[in-house]
Amino acid sequence: MARTHGSRAGTTGPLIRAAALRLFARHGYDGVSMRQIAAEVGLQAGALYGHVPDKQALLFGLLSDHMTALLAAWQDDPAAAPLTRLEAFVRFHVRLSLEHADGVFLSMIELRSLTPENLARITAQRRSYEDALQVILDAGRADGTMHVTEPRLTAMALIAMLTGVTSWYRAGGRLDRERIEALYWGLVRGAVTGGDRA
Repeated sequence: MARTHGSRAGTTGPLIRAAALRLFARHGYDGVSMRQIAAEVGLQAGALYGHVPDKQALLFGLLSDHMTALLAAWQDDPAAAPLTRLEAFVRFHVRLSLEHADGVFLSMIELRSLTPENLARITAQRRSYEDALQVILDAGRADGTMHVTEPRLTAMALIAMLTGVTSWYRAGGRLDRERIEALYWGLVRGAVTGGDRA
C-alpha cells in the first residue's frame, strides 16, 4: 500500500517533515527510526521512501529549510543607526527562536549527525546569517558606538547566547516574550558598548 486512505502527495510530504521535526527534537536523530516517523503520519514504513530518500536527507532538509527561512525573514536597514539595527536583530532572533524552538534545537544539537557534505552546506548557510550580524557590528565599530575588537567572534557568541533562550523559556512563565526580547537586548547592548545601558 503506497499510502493510507485519504493521504495526498502534496500534503504528506509536509506532514512527514513536521513529524520528523517533532520526533528528532524530542528523542534525537539517532533515537528515531524511519518506521516511527511513518507511524506518526499513518504511513507504512516502505511508503515513506516515496517521499524522502532516507533519514539523513530528512534531517538535512529540515536544517536547510530552517536556515533558509531565517535568512529570508531577516531584513536589515543599512540606513539606520548601527545600534538600532542591532536591537532589531536581537529582537528578531529571540522572537524567531521561540516561535521555531524545535528547528532551533536541531540546528544546535544535530549538526553532529550530518554527513560531511551536508554539514558543509548547512555551515555555509549559518555563516551567511553570522555575516548579517557581523555587518552590523562592523558598522557600529566604524562609527564608534560599539566597542568590538573581534566582530566575527562576537557575532558567533551573541547568536549562541540569543539562541540559548530556547533552552529555558516556557510559555506562561514569569516573563512574557516582549520582556525577554527587551532583557536580551539590554545584555547585548551592554556587551558591545562596554556597559552603556542608556
